[in-house]
Amino acid sequence: MKIAFAASEVVPFAKTGGLADVSGALPVELEKLGHDVKVFMPKYYSVDEHKFNLEYQSWASPMPIRVAGKVFDVNLYKSYLRDSSVEIYFIDCPYFFHRHNLYTNDLDEDQRFICFSKSVIEALQRLHWSPDIIHCNDWQTGLIPLYIKDNYSWDKMFANTSTVFTVHNIGYQGKFSPQTLFNAEISEDLFYHGGRIEQDGLVNFLKTGLSFADVINTVSETYAKELMTPEYSAGMHHLLKYREKDFYGIINGVDYDVWNPETDKLIPYNYSKDDLSGKEKNKEELLKKFNMPYQKDIPLIGIVSRLAIQKGFDLIQSALGELMQFNAQWIILGSGEQKYENMFQALHEQMPRKVGTYIGYNNDLAHLIEAGADIFLMPSHYEPCGLNQIYSLKYGTVPVVRKTGGLADTVQDWNEYNTYGMDTGNGFSFVEYKPEALVNAIQQALFDYPNKPVWKKIQLNGMNKDYSWKHSALQYEELYKKAKLKR
Repeated sequence: MKIAFAASEVVPFAKTGGLADVSGALPVELEKLGHDVKVFMPKYYSVDEHKFNLEYQSWASPMPIRVAGKVFDVNLYKSYLRDSSVEIYFIDCPYFFHRHNLYTNDLDEDQRFICFSKSVIEALQRLHWSPDIIHCNDWQTGLIPLYIKDNYSWDKMFANTSTVFTVHNIGYQGKFSPQTLFNAEISEDLFYHGGRIEQDGLVNFLKTGLSFADVINTVSETYAKELMTPEYSAGMHHLLKYREKDFYGIINGVDYDVWNPETDKLIPYNYSKDDLSGKEKNKEELLKKFNMPYQKDIPLIGIVSRLAIQKGFDLIQSALGELMQFNAQWIILGSGEQKYENMFQALHEQMPRKVGTYIGYNNDLAHLIEAGADIFLMPSHYEPCGLNQIYSLKYGTVPVVRKTGGLADTVQDWNEYNTYGMDTGNGFSFVEYKPEALVNAIQQALFDYPNKPVWKKIQLNGMNKDYSWKHSALQYEELYKKAKLKR
């Protein structure tokens, strides 16, 4: 199949979250399965032309793209995804994309991604490349399925093109005033009659993608089920229920070329499931970085996260008194809401031998925490997929998670599975979003930690799991086939 993959961020060119990891890895795996894949993303100010060997496509540039009644000259650049022949095309419109952040609160945020969506389609026209599938991701590409079926329906080149729309986090929807109808050249009937693109009096880009794509999916099976409920769907549950037969959940894969304790170049000691001795040495090194004492029998709990309520830090704050009484050490890496940054900084200052805190982004340290911690904590309120718990499994770092979204699909509670006569558990989990449930789950992990045969079994159960992109890519291949049947 010919697959056009449109995303607002792609590793290693630009990243704010998990979407970039998916966009940088899935197309490569699809190519390995024999598909012809081309990726499209905006050329942001931060994308370094020289570092990434971007090639100016003079034969296609400039493309005149009309947004809000004005015509903008859009240029096209090309490079390749890492270790592959997958072409990635950059949509270059300095007026919209040469800003200091990938996403903004600027008044023309809608116009930025109207420009991107139109440019993807017009770049395909200039490439004379008719895709079987256009795979769109999140609200920034939500207009593309509508454009293919309406604004560009005159072009027979797209007569057999199906669209797939993936929701990575339904909390971000791209909501704009009705003025966007003019800016995007969208029929008012779609807004005022039937409301296929309208939500609460606003043009909703995510709802547009959900309404017009041939097939839709999200990034874990449990999250797909959760999105059918008012609690998790951010107002989209009625639409998703209506489209239930076209809605699927596929867990994200991870890149084991990057996240693998056997080959990880960012940790001082490599190790494997056959020889875990390097893990303990990494623990020593990690504690040393924070001037914390190494004690072999004291468990180390790691956190690498955005510090926000979505990630469960209100639970941690509520349970802090009890958590700090546990015979354990803590290391936290992340940034986010000021109150949580202050909370962890204060803990570090008050208990420097017990709590280590690093506020900010540090990829090397993130790898070392995965390799050196005994337990990894993710008490998320909701988690579409989650990646750190999957990294933790590979690194023999036992995850303690809330049973939601992708966390529920990847972490099997040790005690729950033992109850049913199975010893396949690879972590610990809790269901109720309450401080006492969090405390109890950590207590369960700390109770089993001293029992070395049991703990090693839990570690190995996790390390034997395979969440590589190969498996996810095969599922997307089937999803594309279902989308083709819709046209």
